[in-house]
Amino acid sequence: MASFNPIAQFLTQQPLMLLDGALATELERRGADLHDALWSAKVLMEQPNLIRLVHRDYFEAGADVAITASYQANFDAFAHRGIDAIRAAQYLRDSVKLAAQAREEFWAVPANRSGRLLPLIAASIGPYGAMLADGSEYRGHYDRSDVELMNFHRPRLEVLTQCGADVLACETMPSLREALVLARLLAEFPNALAWISFACMDGAHTCEGQRIAECVSRLNDFPQIVSVGVNCTRPEYIPSLLRLMRDQTDKPLLVYPNSGEHYDARARQWTGVADDGALAEQARGWYELGARLIGGCCRTTPADIRAIRAWASAL
Repeated sequence: MASFNPIAQFLTQQPLMLLDGALATELERRGADLHDALWSAKVLMEQPNLIRLVHRDYFEAGADVAITASYQANFDAFAHRGIDAIRAAQYLRDSVKLAAQAREEFWAVPANRSGRLLPLIAASIGPYGAMLADGSEYRGHYDRSDVELMNFHRPRLEVLTQCGADVLACETMPSLREALVLARLLAEFPNALAWISFACMDGAHTCEGQRIAECVSRLNDFPQIVSVGVNCTRPEYIPSLLRLMRDQTDKPLLVYPNSGEHYDARARQWTGVADDGALAEQARGWYELGARLIGGCCRTTPADIRAIRAWASAL
């Protein structure tokens, strides 16, 4: 069993760990074409250096963690594109390598090390629904057994647990069931540590409908889970979710919501407008409510992370 917990160690030295912001939508904002079932994993194949540059920009904006471009990169999704398991595994390894290269470039500049701890790399593990590329990660209710879900997730964990990432980011989970599948699967990889974050439909429930308080409570006894929380959720729901989570776990809470816009999975486009409140100002309130890992998800940018860093540096 892994004994060194890099998140716990970080939080003994600084009160807040600042996550990065959106990767896929930031790549799209910079010209990448993500109209594909592979989403950001398509960029791993076609423009890997663009991923590296986005990671580096987030480090320069103040992020303490880079979340890799492996959210949609899984063996099933690659197989649907005719990509064999050997190449798929290499793309997964590349996702961690690109984040590591960006970190090395950033840390090589002496001025960047002033007042900072060495940033971490979190290898993204998206839910089964992300592979379906139809918005199922925001609905859940999969027609798959626990064993089938385990068999889906296992090959990617086998690769990503050996790539040098500091932690696994099991993110955008729509259901408690899939989160528990992953928590149990981690026991097959005793040196691995992970966070689990849920996508929520309101201020109290996951997208599939479970109460968030029950979700974090059920995960509390898994020692390889080192942080729990929510991501890719509307910012307006975060305060309520934090109040419900904070008394149900002794693990650090993390939140990285989206911009407040709505994603139309069929049209593959965002609609509406971003939340009226600036992410950085809202983040201050989330910290006061107990969040200790804070960042942004879809449609957030390095500018948002820089604005959070501006007040977080004074903590």
